[in-house]
This record gives sequence, structure tokens and C-alpha cells, in this order.
Amino acid sequence: MQSDIHPPYRPVVFRDRSAGYAFLTRSTATSERTIEWDDGETYPVIDVEISSESHPFYTGKARVLDSEGQVQKFEQRYGRRER
Repeated sequence: MQSDIHPPYRPVVFRDRSAGYAFLTRSTATSERTIEWDDGETYPVIDVEISSESHPFYTGKARVLDSEGQVQKFEQRYGRRER
């Protein structure tokens, strides 16, 4: 790697606003806001709207959409197109 061209890679806390879940990881993302972590250190915090704690796919609350009959619904609504 060339020196002085890469952003600093440092510990950052990502906080899921919808689930109240936070995790410490390393990132090049920056933030003006900080948070005191469990180890007593202060880290930049980045608020995210969704993470693995609140995403429906990971929480098991995902809905399966039934696509059967969609063509028939379309044809009923807009009529059948002649070729």
C-alpha cells in the first residue's frame, strides 16, 4: 500500500437506531459524534437505520410474497393484449 493516500482505518461503533443494538468494528467511516464503549474508551459512533438485528431476513420475520396469479390480476385490470 502506498503511504498517505488511504483513509485511517480505526475502531468505530455502529448503532442500530431501530433495534437499540450497537457493535464495535473497524472502519474508515468518520463521525463527529462519539460514544463511550464498555471498555471505557471513546469511539466515533455512526447511526444506521437497519442492521442484522432489525433486518427481516435475519430476524426471521421476512414475508414471502405470493406471485401466483399476478398475470391474471394484471389481465383483469388492464385487459388482455392482442398480438
